[in-house]
Amino acid sequence: MPQDKLKKCLDEGKKGGERHKGLRKIPSDNAEANSHIAKALHNFSAINDFHDMGYSDWSASAAFYTLYHGLLALLAQKGYESRNQACTFALIEEMIGKGEIKHITMADIKEIYDKDVTEDIAHSSKLLDIREKMQYSTSTSLAEEEFKALKERTKELMDKIRLELERNAK
Repeated sequence: MPQDKLKKCLDEGKKGGERHKGLRKIPSDNAEANSHIAKALHNFSAINDFHDMGYSDWSASAAFYTLYHGLLALLAQKGYESRNQACTFALIEEMIGKGEIKHITMADIKEIYDKDVTEDIAHSSKLLDIREKMQYSTSTSLAEEEFKALKERTKELMDKIRLELERNAK
């Protein structure tokens, strides 16, 4: 991600106190990282809960926020606070590009958040596309096969995030 995007995100982080809309450099905070992981695990269990209650369309959003809170945990561990999804992903992409993150790839990130829109969203298996399809369509349930794939891929990506957190903790 271009440095000017990150600079803008950091500039936004200096405004607005706690309600800033960007990135803020903070002391590395393992307690905050652990709190984000707890929230991620809470969201991961909601994937099944929504499905079991007949609201599997919400499972896609729970999957996204499982992974997003995992990424926020990484940022907290590395000394950043984010209040903006685009800024979070820009910084994560920058860290991957610089080799500061080893277990998560650019392809993994593009599966969660990608500015390049997939042309065939209806048949895509990218987590982002599934979430957007469920969020913006009138459909209220995922096909069972799609639900299982969403849950499994979310778990795989969350496992990578946890490996990265463990690597950084050493």
